[in-house]
Amino acid sequence: MGSQMGSAGLMLVNTLINVYLFVLMLRFLLQFSRADYYNPVSQAVIKATRPVVAPLQRIFRPRGRFDPASLVAGLLIKGITIFVLLKLAGIGMPPIQGVLVAALAGVLSAILDIYFFALIIMIILSWVAPQASHPGAILVHQLVEPIMAPVRKVIPPLGMIDLSPIVVFIAINLVDSLVVGALARAAGLPGMLVGF
Repeated sequence: MGSQMGSAGLMLVNTLINVYLFVLMLRFLLQFSRADYYNPVSQAVIKATRPVVAPLQRIFRPRGRFDPASLVAGLLIKGITIFVLLKLAGIGMPPIQGVLVAALAGVLSAILDIYFFALIIMIILSWVAPQASHPGAILVHQLVEPIMAPVRKVIPPLGMIDLSPIVVFIAINLVDSLVVGALARAAGLPGMLVGF
């Protein structure tokens, strides 16, 4: 019973850290997509991540659309979490290169999950509220547009039917299974520590 409670506690901590990692990567992607900085949702994400990102921005300065401090913060948080959870589980000292590779896989998994959920939300909004002016809806469109625009150039909409989300979903699944999966296997650590 005690080991099951300990396992549940470790899973809860891992889930909470993954949610925060999700928010950190959302901050990174919002800046990358040049989403509206003054949008209330953007401001909430920035406020939630400021304590971790602001000190790192003194070392890793933002460069246009690219904010390396958010990525470094995500890698550090994920790496430290993996290390601590393995120690608490009694597995011992994990190999540092395995932790780094697993942290990279976790960050990439979070980025892919953000795009996946944003695409689903965008598709649902296009059906139920195509002209939505809610700040969250606007932000979703601003977030996915940088990955949708190149696909739309190759596969333009066919009247009212836009096939580009299908292509992007396939690309997300391929990157997730090939790249993130390969990194997770290369890390040699339990899979639950890597992804969501």
